[in-house]
Parts: sequence; structure tokens; C-alpha cells
Amino acid sequence: MPRIFDNLASDTSLLPALRETLDLSSRADFCVGYFNLRGWGGLAPLVDRWQPGDGPCRVLIGMQRLPHDDLRDALSLIERPSGIDNQTAHRLKVQLAEQLRQQLTIGAPTNADERTLRQLASQLRAKKVVVKLFLRHPLHAKLYLLFRNDPINPIVGFLGSSNLTFAGLSAQGELNVDVLDQDATVKLKQWFEDRWDDRFCVDITDELLQIIEESWAREALIPPYHVYLKMAYHLSHEARAGLAEFRGFPVPESMFSDARLRELGRLYLKDIDRNSTMLVRQQKQTGKTETQSFKIQKSKPIIDKIDRVLAEHYGFTEEELDFIINYDIKYRMGRNA
Repeated sequence: MPRIFDNLASDTSLLPALRETLDLSSRADFCVGYFNLRGWGGLAPLVDRWQPGDGPCRVLIGMQRLPHDDLRDALSLIERPSGIDNQTAHRLKVQLAEQLRQQLTIGAPTNADERTLRQLASQLRAKKVVVKLFLRHPLHAKLYLLFRNDPINPIVGFLGSSNLTFAGLSAQGELNVDVLDQDATVKLKQWFEDRWDDRFCVDITDELLQIIEESWAREALIPPYHVYLKMAYHLSHEARAGLAEFRGFPVPESMFSDARLRELGRLYLKDIDRNSTMLVRQQKQTGKTETQSFKIQKSKPIIDKIDRVLAEHYGFTEEELDFIINYDIKYRMGRNA
């Protein structure tokens, strides 16, 4: 009778059984519907121990469809062509690569995550791990085949519902069984080979390696200038988006000819300069530096006068003006509010 692995107890968790068998194996074939890059950490050290000539670990990822896509096709009155063409295959390959890239933007990076991703990158580079994407049709199978030098039991299989993720292998409730019967494992091996050699099973090993090497887990340090450029790009993007958002903000023409606003603006600039202080620092490398620090809250009486004049031009009520003048006043003014 096969053993059941449902992850509900330590002795029925799939990950320890998979690790124990992988430790005695010289190569492996995995077919999964979802591959979590950070979830590779539980298996990576065992693949690293393989001797030259062992391996590789072949990972076949099945392209999955969202439930609402399946429902839409099932209820559609239009008969859609079956099969796939080269253009669709390329689009799906790019789509999965982007999904894998997005994985690395979720959550805060940890040292363990960094080690796992660098290990995976090293294994991909050395072709100890080869990853392909099956595109001919949606594939949701979960199969783990491990090969070892054992004349009685050369192939051990695990078949069930667990994806190649930390949750699927050890945390959430699943249903998997081990397959030890030689005839059954040979048939499963052939099933895997047929899909691995399919014309629309495309190699994404290099794309996966590139994703890791361009991420925060890369081994080469990013030059500070590149970090500066990235920050400048995002700041300028936000500024452009802000301009586009407020370009249609109405400005009454009467404001431009109001002498009160010109005078209050002059007084405001003079007042914030008068209330400012100069912070002087002596640096070893750059020498003396001076920074002017402004205390805007000290100029609030003038700002309130400006708001009152603006309220006239915009037709605000006394209630609306009072809300503007006193908005978050205790945070803006501190203890003096």
C-alpha cells in the first residue's frame, strides 16, 4: 500500500520524504503547475551535493489557466480552435517569465531567500537544474520522480496535489502518495518524457537565470550611480503623473490681478527667511557645509491670510475656510497648536 502525505503531521509531510529520497538519488524529474523560486530552498542543498555526471534535475512547469477563463470558454457560444501556434507559445513564455519576476517583488527579502536564489542561479548556470514550460495545453499535474542506483527500486515517484512551493510541500493540506511499483514508475517516466520532448515544451532556464541575476539576489553589487538613476526615474515619473493629474485644476483669473496676494506672498517669503536658521557642519572630505532650515509653522498667520484671500476667489464658505485653516493643526503646529 502506498504511503499518504497530506502535510497535516510531521510524519506525513511531503518535504522530508522528498528530501530523504533526493539525498539517495542522482537525478530527478519534477512536473508541477506552479514553481515558487523561494520555495526551492528545501531542495537546493541536496541538488548541490550531486557529483559531476549526476543530474540534472528537470523541472517541467505546466501553464495554468485562471478559473474564470475556463468558465468563459466552457459557456462560450463561439467554437475556439484547439492547439497552439508559435506566436501564442512565445506570448505565454514571456507571460510566465514576468510572473516569475513578480514573485521576487512580493514580501521583504531575507538572508535565507537570498541564499536560496543564489543557489538556484548557480545550479541553473551549471545546468544542474533545467526548467521547461509546457505550452501545448494547460497542465496541472504534480509528479516527482527520483532516480537512484538501486537494482530493485531504481525510480521512486510521488504523485498528488503538491506544487513546488514551500506551502505545497510542507505547510498546507494536500494529498500525495508515493509510487514504488516498478511498472508504474516506468510508465510515469515515459509520461514525463513525452511532455518534456514535446515541440511546444520550451526551455526557460536562461530566462529564469536572467531574472535572478537582475534581482536583489544578484551576487554582483549594483553601482550606486545605477541606484541613483533608478530613483531619479521613479521620482520624475511620479512628478509627470502629478502634472497630468492636476493640469485641469481651475485657477480663477481674478487671482492674477489681486494685489493682496502679491503683497502677502512677498511678506511670506520674507517671514520664512527671518524665522529660518543656518545649520553648519564641518565635513572631513567636503569641508564646511551650510544648510538653511525653515520653520514654516511660525509663518502660519500669514498663510492663514493667504488662505482667506484665496477662499474669496474660490467662493468657499466660512465653514470650508475654517476646515482648511485648522486642518490637522495639532500635527502641523506641534505643541503650540
